[in-house]
Amino acid sequence: MAPRKVIITCAVTGSVHTPSMSPHLPVTPDQIAAEAIAAAEAGASILHLHARDPRDGRPTADPDVFMQFLPRIKQATDAVINITTGGSSLMTLDQRLAAPLRAEPEMCSLNMGSMNFALFPMLDRPRQWQHEWEPTLLGATRDTIFKNTFADMETVLERLGKGCGTRFEFECYDVGHLYSLAHFRDRGLVSGPLFIQFVFGILGGIGADPDNLVHMKRIADKLFGDSYQFSVLAAGRHQMPMITISAAMGGNVRVGLEDSLYDGRQLAKSNADQVRRIRSMLDGLSLDVATPAEAREMLALKGGDRVAF
Repeated sequence: MAPRKVIITCAVTGSVHTPSMSPHLPVTPDQIAAEAIAAAEAGASILHLHARDPRDGRPTADPDVFMQFLPRIKQATDAVINITTGGSSLMTLDQRLAAPLRAEPEMCSLNMGSMNFALFPMLDRPRQWQHEWEPTLLGATRDTIFKNTFADMETVLERLGKGCGTRFEFECYDVGHLYSLAHFRDRGLVSGPLFIQFVFGILGGIGADPDNLVHMKRIADKLFGDSYQFSVLAAGRHQMPMITISAAMGGNVRVGLEDSLYDGRQLAKSNADQVRRIRSMLDGLSLDVATPAEAREMLALKGGDRVAF
């Protein structure tokens, strides 16, 4: 029997952290491209990408900004490019879909339900803000809903999935999200192999607790049997412990400055540093890292030659 391969996803910048939190957070297209390429060279087979306004680092859904780094990453690496459809909780669905519909990538993230997605506790730590938008955006999450209704999810599955041949990283922030995914499976709107990302540690979602990981996997096993692959991401200091447990339980892993700004006790100087750290953990568990080609086969992706960038 061939040894199991572990897919490393790297979420390069996201829309959660802000430039004042780390000088190493990539915000310009040049920085995002360089960080993504370095993460792939370090062993990430999937690159999960958001865009930021190069003028001040705020999250943006502008397809023109995405197109400043997507072709460069594709030219430099064979990694699977996975574009967010979540964007930011303050964006409309049309805004969030603009770049994926232009790029027609192999993969996109898809958040599996509306939720409180609370970032305002980050304001509790005193800091010098570089930009006025940073505390404003974080504070706004106290009174906003991250909207992902069943109609929204159907739209994404129809326009991107059916329309573009894109497959999904199904982001499940709580147990109910797994049942929502099973609903779409039962209706024939999604099919295996599913790639389910268990998300832990976001205020408004399930907590970053090993017992919760065991429970999420138990429910996913009950609902999806052997027709899914799971991966784990965990926010902040929970990142490395939780994803190491995931690997030991037969899952895949996600790192990146979207999820945590740290590498051990220090600020991560790059996304590649986090990739190298989890690779060392996987080596210690005698697990092999999946290549991009192996990840494509495991997840039944359409191939990098069938995207629009």
